[in-house]
Amino acid sequence: MPAKPVIARDIMVSRLITLRPDMDVFAAIDLLLKHNISGAPVVDQDGRYLGVFSESCSISLLLAAAYDGAPTNEIERFVDGDAPTIEPGADLLTIAQVFLETRYRRLPVLEDGRLLGQVSRRDLLKAARQLLEMGSSEGSSVLYLSGLVDAHDSSILVLSRV
Repeated sequence: MPAKPVIARDIMVSRLITLRPDMDVFAAIDLLLKHNISGAPVVDQDGRYLGVFSESCSISLLLAAAYDGAPTNEIERFVDGDAPTIEPGADLLTIAQVFLETRYRRLPVLEDGRLLGQVSRRDLLKAARQLLEMGSSEGSSVLYLSGLVDAHDSSILVLSRV
């Protein structure tokens, strides 16, 4: 019997460091450094997700300042608004595929444009490891992860016993 599907809502972290678009560049960089994180979601005053400000964004900003003289000290211009996001119901295989196909280390989880949480590569690996461990403890000698596709839903990751 398949295990309950694991989705983003199950593995996301919901207590996040977030940034505002009008935040001072150095304050944003200081927050990333202080909390030892490589990036953070940016939300407006109404809690709507705008993108991600990361170490990569910071480096772009430093280069722009060095070569062009940065026109502003706010992070808004350097926020990555094209960073991929996922919905709370995204399954483990979908999340894994996004990580595999992109350079991103974290995926913001959005519902109706609002930030609910975030799934990191590490969160994904922990969840997959727990699934494999669970199957192993049930005495299965060969385990495989299979994606089942429903006509109305995205694929769902389940642990199957052979």
